[in-house]
Amino acid sequence: MRLSPVLEGIANLRLNPLRTLLSTLGIIMGVGSLVSVLAVGDGVEAYLREQIARTTDLLSLAVEPLAFREVDGVRLPNPGYPVFTAADADAVRALVPPGTRVDVRISGSATLTARAFDRPRAATVVGGLEGTDSLAAGRPFDQAEWRGTAPVTVVSHALAEALAPGRPGSVVGDSVGLEGTWFRIVGVVAPYRGEAGFVAVVPLALAGSAMTRVTDPRVTPLVATATTVEETPLVRSALERWVEGRVPEWRRFVAIRSREGRLVQARQGVLVFKLLMGTITGISLLVGGIGIMNVLLAAVAERTREIGIRKATGARRSDILLQFLAESAAITLSGAVVGIGLGLVVAFASTALMRNQANVQVYAAVGAGSVAVAALTAVAIGLAFGLYPALRAARLDPIEAIRHE
Repeated sequence: MRLSPVLEGIANLRLNPLRTLLSTLGIIMGVGSLVSVLAVGDGVEAYLREQIARTTDLLSLAVEPLAFREVDGVRLPNPGYPVFTAADADAVRALVPPGTRVDVRISGSATLTARAFDRPRAATVVGGLEGTDSLAAGRPFDQAEWRGTAPVTVVSHALAEALAPGRPGSVVGDSVGLEGTWFRIVGVVAPYRGEAGFVAVVPLALAGSAMTRVTDPRVTPLVATATTVEETPLVRSALERWVEGRVPEWRRFVAIRSREGRLVQARQGVLVFKLLMGTITGISLLVGGIGIMNVLLAAVAERTREIGIRKATGARRSDILLQFLAESAAITLSGAVVGIGLGLVVAFASTALMRNQANVQVYAAVGAGSVAVAALTAVAIGLAFGLYPALRAARLDPIEAIRHE
């Protein structure tokens, strides 16, 4: 039967359990290190992506109206530049990948008055369509408030601290005046490093009345923020398609700005990290493969006479080849199973140590793809290094093999 060489190959491994265990140990260590590196690497990558999205604008692309143009080194007005609205944001949102955040933003200065102040103060007013993240108190605007004309505002932590020293959260429900219009405070932004000045966020429809008056229309950039680094090229192409239909001769009146150079660096950094870790763990697997080859070569030398007798009694080359490949596959599969479990334990322990010692929220990312890659790599290496001993055994001349002592 065709299965008999496979069963015989597996049974032969039991004849020398110590040698089998040592060769399996190399595969265990190689697969374990590969799984742990992949799991920790994916977790670190997820953490870095989260930090990029939260603390930088690398994922943001801005469609900026050009209010000025430069001619012979002189900055001149550029009449005819577009003013983007909520309808434009909705049109872009239908074109970009799902989950992409689309804002129409407008900002300017304003005179701020409040019952807690004895004189008017200066503030920056920001109008937009999307909610405010990371609030220390209160709530963000709902969609009706963002798109409506309700006089509500979310203020910066610095402004809330100035209104109520030592208890900034208590300003929720109070009101502040912006250019004579009073806005009810519904939320307070969480403090952040580098915060300076007073900022008040208001609905887009009321932003113009909350700022100092200007003669020309205010510049309203449309900002699309991708969810991942890989999606930024898709977002850019979608923005270019939309602008071509929205603004005639758009390159004269609109610029699409991004941090593509920094994004390329971020992608390259992640790729280099994975390649480096993969190379290191690949060496461990190669060592395990060499161990398998040594075990099988020793088995061929010890069982040369047995192989000759089997071939003389009718065993085909394919039977001998399959027998030794079955031994190699059994070693790699058993080592891969144990190595995967060991690698996961190491990965979870390593990320727990990172969270404890470095105070970074890194968690091991265990995916079916990573486990499959480790298992298939181990099997491939086992078969590759087991092929030469198997071919050597299959090609033995039966008469010469029987004479072998």
